Amino acid sequence: MDTDWETVSLDVDGDVATLTVDRPDSLNALNTETMDALEEALDAAEDADARVLVLTGAGDKAFVAGADIGYMQSLSTEEAEAYAEQGHDICRTLERFPGVTIAAINGYAFGGGCELALACDFRVASERAVIGQTEIDLGIVPGWGGTQRLPALVGDEVARRLIFFGERIDASDAYEHGLVGEVVAHDQLDSHVAEMADELAAKPQFALRTAKEALNKYHEAPREVGLDFERRAWSGLFGSHDQREGMEAFVEKRDPEFE
Repeated sequence: MDTDWETVSLDVDGDVATLTVDRPDSLNALNTETMDALEEALDAAEDADARVLVLTGAGDKAFVAGADIGYMQSLSTEEAEAYAEQGHDICRTLERFPGVTIAAINGYAFGGGCELALACDFRVASERAVIGQTEIDLGIVPGWGGTQRLPALVGDEVARRLIFFGERIDASDAYEHGLVGEVVAHDQLDSHVAEMADELAAKPQFALRTAKEALNKYHEAPREVGLDFERRAWSGLFGSHDQREGMEAFVEKRDPEFE
């Protein structure tokens, strides 16, 4: 089964679904149309009873380069909270997807793109991948779960460095920090992930689903409190000087002048 939206495609081959963010000219940045399509595509993959879902980006440069900053720069606090809630919903759907999810990180994964990868069960990176929670230089903070999922994965110290400095790290550093599970040659990423997906799809479905639910329970109780705080904190920064300046500078391709 092939299902296509304007900016997202879903290919279901047997028990494996591949969901591709398809805006390569914009480095697969997540505008509102793409986020709506992602929600629908995830529902379609679940309806297809996919045992494994692979998430990736179209083209040769980016997984998902982040959210749509041009759209975000003029949001009010209320609009920002609604936008954050949609991002949280998408990441939560990935995290709780009844099959196993694999982020095939084929290039840039910044901001919201990094957060999508964090919500997956596995992260496999191309040697060309560059990853980061880069929101600080826009005058905001991660708003789709990064402040909660990142330290759970890499530890508190590394998470603070990545978020406070807005660092962009290469695939080998991401592997050393535990941010990705493995790094493969760029031209072998698709075939490697396909083999991984086939092997997982052959496992007993109910046992695999139960194992995932049990593992998620380890994190969920305290995480929901943190996710709620993060969403409100992220949206509360909209309308501040630094948020406006950070995003205007990005759009205008200049260095920001923060307060």
